[in-house]
Amino acid sequence: MHPAAFVIPVWADLLAIAIGGVQGAMFAAQFRDRRLDLLGIAIIGVATGFGGGILRDLLLNVLPAALKSNWYLPVATAAALTGMLLARIFARLSHVITALDALTIGLFGAIGTTKALALGVGEVPAIFVGVLSAVGGSILRDMLLALPIALMHVGSLYAIAAVAGSTSLVVLVALGVNVLVAAVVCTVVTFGVRELAVLFNWRLPEQRTIDRLPRLPRPRLRGSGTGGARR
Repeated sequence: MHPAAFVIPVWADLLAIAIGGVQGAMFAAQFRDRRLDLLGIAIIGVATGFGGGILRDLLLNVLPAALKSNWYLPVATAAALTGMLLARIFARLSHVITALDALTIGLFGAIGTTKALALGVGEVPAIFVGVLSAVGGSILRDMLLALPIALMHVGSLYAIAAVAGSTSLVVLVALGVNVLVAAVVCTVVTFGVRELAVLFNWRLPEQRTIDRLPRLPRPRLRGSGTGGARR
């Protein structure tokens, strides 16, 4: 199946939004000091679920999928409220949130890359769209919670995991692999890289602050000195 003939199933988009909504709400519910009410939790969850898809569709200059069906908003809201309830049950299981986060990145990365290819976008730009689609929800979530954006901090490897997954999808499609199989591989690769990065504390080199600049020798001008220029 060529990606140009492939249409993203509604259930796949809804699944990604639902998992993103659950993860976003569970993440937000950890911050007891923020005193978020039900509406606040729901907004964070919906934003996390919608963020990647809306950013993807804006980049592709198409009507956001969330506006094409009556199912998107109810599913995202129900998922967010479910995530809030699950946060109380799994309060001590932080790895559950991490796993859902990795799964959300993988799903949105696969859908974003596939949709870009289906619309005739080149391979490299398609990877770019997939990566932004993957991390868009987490960026919006952190902004709404007034937190440092996790994508930009040491040890997250969000973008690296998304790049690995999206690249694997593009390569497999170029080799003639069925796009559905390639999307599943993309999700698994993204999930695996993200989980391994957390498990083994993989990280990119950290930017170091330059405490002291090296002192450069001062240039000496000819003819300068206490006695004046020599003749």
